[in-house]
Amino acid sequence: MSRALSLDLRTRVLKAVADGMSHRQAGERFGVSAASVSRWRRRAEVQGDARPKALGGDRRSGRIEACKDLILGVLAETPDITIEELRRTLASQGHTFGFGTIQRFFERHRITRKKRPGMPASRIVPTS
Repeated sequence: MSRALSLDLRTRVLKAVADGMSHRQAGERFGVSAASVSRWRRRAEVQGDARPKALGGDRRSGRIEACKDLILGVLAETPDITIEELRRTLASQGHTFGFGTIQRFFERHRITRKKRPGMPASRIVPTS
């Protein structure tokens, strides 16, 4: 996985630009692209320093997590609802999600959809 370049390097590059170097010259001197220098300078202007943003993480589940209370309310109302019926119910209220998105939501919140109780353990043969 890639890593962000160090804050020390970023501050040295930005100091060189502040001392009169162009973005391209500073990039060549420190072995980074002129576009990176430009982004770091913009970030330093906006947030006060050129610290990198966090890498990785989940960026897509926020939309369904915002509907968590709605989903849990529908599940409390009709506990035996299927995922497809839940999708239709959410769509009728203006929230469209894919089947897999709802499955991953259930996994994250440890919600199971098994509709019948588990089989009793067999004394003769191991059951799954």
